[in-house]
Amino acid sequence: MRWLTLISRFATGAFLANGVPHFVQGVTGQLFPTPFASPPGVGMSAPLVNVLWGSANFIVAYVLLAKTRPVPSRLSVDVGVLAAGFVATAASLAVVFSR
Repeated sequence: MRWLTLISRFATGAFLANGVPHFVQGVTGQLFPTPFASPPGVGMSAPLVNVLWGSANFIVAYVLLAKTRPVPSRLSVDVGVLAAGFVATAASLAVVFSR
């Protein structure tokens, strides 16, 4: 069952990374693509939609953390896998949104 925890940690990092740009763009009043735009993921969505979408990503990340054992305070495989999910998703988003 340890591998399920690691998958959950990776997904948590991915949801955190995806939530950041949407939340920041929304709070700063900027348009930004969301899955709710037309066409999905390409068209621009209103700032409020981005704040809500970013917040939804943060909530999912929190639920994933709450459903598994707590993240240790010291560096561990759990923290490394969570960070890997965050960095992998952030890098992917950077490539997609730079186009």
